[in-house]
Amino acid sequence: MASPKTLLGIFLVISASAASAEIEASRAPTAYELLEKYDFPRGILPEGVQSYLLLSDGSFDVYFAADCEFGVAGYTLRYSRKVSGKVQPGKLTDLKGVSVKLLFLWIGIDKVEVTDDDQLKFYVGLFSASFPVSNFDESPRCRCGFDCAAANADAVLVSDD
Repeated sequence: MASPKTLLGIFLVISASAASAEIEASRAPTAYELLEKYDFPRGILPEGVQSYLLLSDGSFDVYFAADCEFGVAGYTLRYSRKVSGKVQPGKLTDLKGVSVKLLFLWIGIDKVEVTDDDQLKFYVGLFSASFPVSNFDESPRCRCGFDCAAANADAVLVSDD
């Protein structure tokens, strides 16, 4: 028969394991993890999400510390401090707070869909543009998008003058 100390040790190990699993299970997923649950790549949101709210009907609000602007694939995108819309698997609709600069105008992106051929299709009014889902594996950063090393090098060059 095992000694009381051995039984106490086993009990403590089991209790600690159960408590650790319970803490992990109760942790709310990040906005980026939720995107993946809805079949979107995490990189559709830039880095820096402060908080979010997701209702049972799929309505959501995502909050950033400040407006976020960056260039990607020849476009300049802007995310407002608050981005809202409705999410369902493979679709973001009723988007507010995300816009793209076309010529001299900022135009809101209304909807985003994941297509059967692994493309993200962005709708701006009657127009749309598609990009491979793999382009959004990583989240862009405000001001520099996906090429922050080049942006930092430019900043250093500018500050040397």
